[in-house]
Amino acid sequence: MLKPAVFRRRFSPALNMQGKIFIAIALVTLLSIVSVTGIVYVNMRDTIKHNAVTSVLDSIRQADESLNIMLQEIDRLNTVVVTSKYAVIDTILSPSEEISFEWFQEQKLITGFLSGLIDYKPYISRIAVVGLNGKVFFSGSPWIDRTFLNTPTMDYILRNGSRHAYLKPKGTADAITVGREIRYNREAIGVVMVDLNYEFIKKTYAVKPTADSLLYVLDGQDEFVYATDAAPASAPSSDTLVGVKRRLAGGGDAEEMKIDGKSYIVVSRQSGYTGWTTLALIPMDSLLSESTRIRNLMIEVSVIVFAVVLIGSLQMSARTTINIRRLKSMMTRVKDGNLSFPKTEINTKDEIGELYRVFIGMVEELKRLMEDIRTSEKKKREAELTALQAQIRPHFLYNSLNTIKYLAKLNGVPNIEEASGALIELMRGVLGNSNEFLALKEELNYVASYVALEKYKFMEPILLRTQIEDDELLARPVLKLMIQPLVENAIVHGIGASGGLVLIRVYAEQGDLKIEVTDNGKGMTKDRIDLLLGEPNAAEQPSRFSGMGVRNVHERILRMYGEPYGVKLYSEPGLYTTAEIRFPLLAQAHPSLKERR
Repeated sequence: MLKPAVFRRRFSPALNMQGKIFIAIALVTLLSIVSVTGIVYVNMRDTIKHNAVTSVLDSIRQADESLNIMLQEIDRLNTVVVTSKYAVIDTILSPSEEISFEWFQEQKLITGFLSGLIDYKPYISRIAVVGLNGKVFFSGSPWIDRTFLNTPTMDYILRNGSRHAYLKPKGTADAITVGREIRYNREAIGVVMVDLNYEFIKKTYAVKPTADSLLYVLDGQDEFVYATDAAPASAPSSDTLVGVKRRLAGGGDAEEMKIDGKSYIVVSRQSGYTGWTTLALIPMDSLLSESTRIRNLMIEVSVIVFAVVLIGSLQMSARTTINIRRLKSMMTRVKDGNLSFPKTEINTKDEIGELYRVFIGMVEELKRLMEDIRTSEKKKREAELTALQAQIRPHFLYNSLNTIKYLAKLNGVPNIEEASGALIELMRGVLGNSNEFLALKEELNYVASYVALEKYKFMEPILLRTQIEDDELLARPVLKLMIQPLVENAIVHGIGASGGLVLIRVYAEQGDLKIEVTDNGKGMTKDRIDLLLGEPNAAEQPSRFSGMGVRNVHERILRMYGEPYGVKLYSEPGLYTTAEIRFPLLAQAHPSLKERR
């Protein structure tokens, strides 16, 4: 069993990859389980509520349609009664008194007429005709007499029965009354009433999506036409139900609301034929009891799945990171300087296996490099000794030339003194200065020293002139021995032994430094220019002093800065030759000049 400290070290997300993997898998799994369970449960609740509402609305609509069919038939019966002049209207208007032969004949006639209308219609319990003059005729039960004239039911039918009036009379528990006025010469002379058996209403509206659902039917006067039998004590009061009806307005709506502290889904629908409003109250706790059971089952399954995933992630993270820990151990040994550590083979083909093979290759390469470094250090020490020995020869040469120069001065030989001094300056620039860059002023001084040596080779004088556009340009850094090969080319191949003028012009143009070396010698042809610059395999005679020709200067600049920098040649045979150098106008503080300072 893991100790607490070991457990924290293994599974701390801040210290260990295994802990990070374990925590990540656990969080993703937990989030997935909670999300899926929550979404399924919410959708299931919504589906159950939607199905319950849809089922209740369909049942109420079917109940309304069934009732409407019966009421339409009753309306047709009432229409037959109110339009029967011989059997009904004449009997009501007859002056015959009760307990007379004429009255007996009239009652027999109208009772037989009414009985014929309701025969074979078990859903009709009674049909009655009540005249405003006190005459009452009926077929069926219960008994009715002239006292009915003074009832609210009679008043309601007279007020609303120009077509049809539908109501459940107060105090009547087993009938629904459909009434209509009887008119003659545009005056009401009585009413006809048909009582619909209340058992038919009960069967029609027996809509119960759950065992404790409640259903109520209210007429236009907010009187209860139908109410669920054996309603529990917690059922809403009549006034509360009337308020709910008015709130929903019977528009076929379904709304979740709390009534007397209990949650219900209330479905409301108003009949377009009777004007009655049906309210169905479905308790939320009983409707969703099955979903609650399924939710608890889902929670239990989720806990089991989560526990299984945790165990699996623990094993997977351990198997995944064991090779990482092995690799870390080997890397720690390398960090401590042990390149001959015992290797633990990792033969997996995943990224860790690739990392192991790359690491081993890196260690082998590191061993080789360290061996090379040891060899290089040995060679470096040998080279330093050789360089120290080689420094003796240039210094010996400088001292010898200085001695020659001093002797020439003592013996009054100025030309030897000048040539010796020029050679000393050239050798100091070439051999003593290892920097790649130097100031333009120093480069021009080397060129002057070179010309001072060359002029003793020819019978005719060589004139060197320099034109500097701005003295500030003299401090700008340029490549060492960049101008001398061009001046050498002008002297050797241009003016030659006949002497002449070499003009060096320095100026700045569009952020670049331009140096022109012009001679008034014999010039050169286009082929010669191509030979110097355009043909990489052409056999150009190198400079005897610097070992660099014109093309070499061009290639040095081109390799370092690219186009359009480099050397261009312009010439007219027999007139002149101009070599133009285009070089970047560098800042004065160039790294190689800093080192020199």
